[in-house]
Amino acid sequence: MTWTLLCALLAALLFSVLVLWARRRELADMAVRTDELAKAKERGSHKARLQYPEVDLAKCIGCGSCVRACPEEGVLELIHGQAIVVHGARCVGHGLCAKECPTGGVVVRLGDLEERRDIPALTPALMSTQTDGLYLAGEVTGFALIKTAIEHGKSVALQVKKQQAVETGSHDGILDLLIVGAGPAGLSCALEAKTQGLDYQLVDQDRLGGTVAHYPRKKLVLTQPVELPRYGKLTQTSYVKEELIELWAQIAADEQLPFRTGLIYEDLERDAEGIFHVRFEGGETLRARAVCMALGRRGSPRKLGVPGEELCKVGYGLVDAEGYTDKDLLVVGGGDSAIEAALGLAEQPGNRVTLSYRRKGFFRIKAKNEARLEAAIAAGEIEVVLESNVITIDEREVTLSLASEALRTLPNDAVFILAGGVPPFDKLERAGISFDPADRPALVADEDTSGLFIALLGALAGTALALAWSVLFRDYYALPLAERPHHDLDAWLRPSGSVGLGLGILATTLILANLAYLLRKSARVPLWIFSLQSWMTSHVATGVLALVVALLHAAMAPKDTVGGHALLGLIVLVFTGSVGRYFYSFVPHAANGRDMQLDEVRAKLTSLTTELDREHRGIGERIHAEVNALVSEGHWQKSLPRRIFALFFSRHRIKEARRALRRDAIAQGVPKDQLQTIESLVRTAGRTALAAAHFEDLRGLLASWRYLHRWVALLMVLLVIAHVVTALRFGGLLN
Repeated sequence: MTWTLLCALLAALLFSVLVLWARRRELADMAVRTDELAKAKERGSHKARLQYPEVDLAKCIGCGSCVRACPEEGVLELIHGQAIVVHGARCVGHGLCAKECPTGGVVVRLGDLEERRDIPALTPALMSTQTDGLYLAGEVTGFALIKTAIEHGKSVALQVKKQQAVETGSHDGILDLLIVGAGPAGLSCALEAKTQGLDYQLVDQDRLGGTVAHYPRKKLVLTQPVELPRYGKLTQTSYVKEELIELWAQIAADEQLPFRTGLIYEDLERDAEGIFHVRFEGGETLRARAVCMALGRRGSPRKLGVPGEELCKVGYGLVDAEGYTDKDLLVVGGGDSAIEAALGLAEQPGNRVTLSYRRKGFFRIKAKNEARLEAAIAAGEIEVVLESNVITIDEREVTLSLASEALRTLPNDAVFILAGGVPPFDKLERAGISFDPADRPALVADEDTSGLFIALLGALAGTALALAWSVLFRDYYALPLAERPHHDLDAWLRPSGSVGLGLGILATTLILANLAYLLRKSARVPLWIFSLQSWMTSHVATGVLALVVALLHAAMAPKDTVGGHALLGLIVLVFTGSVGRYFYSFVPHAANGRDMQLDEVRAKLTSLTTELDREHRGIGERIHAEVNALVSEGHWQKSLPRRIFALFFSRHRIKEARRALRRDAIAQGVPKDQLQTIESLVRTAGRTALAAAHFEDLRGLLASWRYLHRWVALLMVLLVIAHVVTALRFGGLLN
């Protein structure tokens, strides 16, 4: 007894220490993530440029599959046990997060559609909502991926074929489809148009490849498998720019696509018969029944409008950094293109590279570029001048204006202005494309519950059949265990009987199918058949059905045996799975809601204190410091005793903070109405931070369902194995 008690106490203490240690680490990691989110909001990188993942917190179970699947670092993080968008500006629309979410709680959308005026108003078929027969495809629609552009191009050609009732072929020089832009979208559209037998023409102002052709030398441009019409899947898993352009050129030549270059789009109009007249610079006009504008978003390079910008040493793109050595170079811009250009130039022998950006920091760049830039700055390879603007460019130097209103002159051999481009929105609007949010089709709320419905429907059908089976043979199942061996059906329905044994085999098969979900979910096992949501559907259905079939296998009367204990473990598994899938998300949702409320309070405080500092210098900084201290004390205390202390003494601490701030504000002459607002916000900030912390503690407690689920699953599997081995031994199949 004594030995058992000591061992049990040791095990309990060891378990408690491990749990508390894991909890402290979790809180420390979460504090880092929330701090990163706060920095992202401060820099503006939390907002999407084009696409962004939208997380339905009511569905999120905190499995982290979306975070692991995202190839762009820092877009998503787990905060309060749920996926939260941190650096939305880094999202380029891979969509892997949505694909890997087992509950369908992530959807990749275009950001801020209700306000943005740089996203065209298109139907689901990519046609203008204002002009029939006018289509857009590729990056100009707001979707940046090459894979998406290829899908767009194919879709447009199929839609044109579907819409045109007239017989294809040239009629008085009128094309079925004119494709303006020979990037990935335009090329895909042309290939599909040929497949559909359309009379079409592909044109571009420059060359095949569109925006991709202007990327820097050796830039990795494709990392996902794609499929081109008439060609099939691209064989390599990744391509650099030169490889992809060469492949596209070879495909265009092999397919003998009607492709013309040197045609710079000017405008178009549609006549009374519905024929488009597309004009190009130089006066040439082409006519078509449908037009696909695959122009991209790059447009013409954005210029600075400063003296000397017309010099030959000024460029708006960098194709080959190796052509520059032992030079004084200036790169202007703060996006990935500017960072990559600066890094490429800094790698060449003897170059002295300066990077000028007009803002306080880089907020739109990829995490890997940010890390490379920081390393280059630390090594002295690149000098970064933030909050600076180019004033003049001379033959041998450039002049920058700094945030301090001082001027700085740098020796210079070449300037690269990579400040983005001016998208061709004006031309598109004149052509009949609207960018008014009111003209966009209303978004239909995406409440995809088909997977859950199918899972529950299958489980319901299986349970109903089991109930019908038990009612059909109720004479047997209603008997006491001692009387069953005398029943005629015992040879069939007992666990070792022919039917009972078959049910046992079926239950084991369902358990194995259920556990296959773990293999699909694991990053170590390359099992990519079907989506993770489909596997979750199977996981739910097979879990319930395995329990139902196991009950029938046990003849509706589980015994105190290894098999009976395995059945009990299966019951616990179904229960904990239900808790995790349908109930766990509510508490993290509440914790994240308190964090959002805290952000709102901080925003109001910032607005108020900025106004106060104009007349009462220093009070705003004092208020911010006090509020940050309150939030820190109430929010991320790592030790349980300190969190309990914060719970009981929080009101006293908030009152002290309010009194101190009140004294300072009165001394500074702050008006009474503003003073009351400050006190209210301070009280709200303290209580909200404390509420978020306690919701987080409750979430941490409820998160134990996942560990219980896993360990019970392991125990259940071991018991099933022991049950099967025992059954085989008693059946004489094992010696």
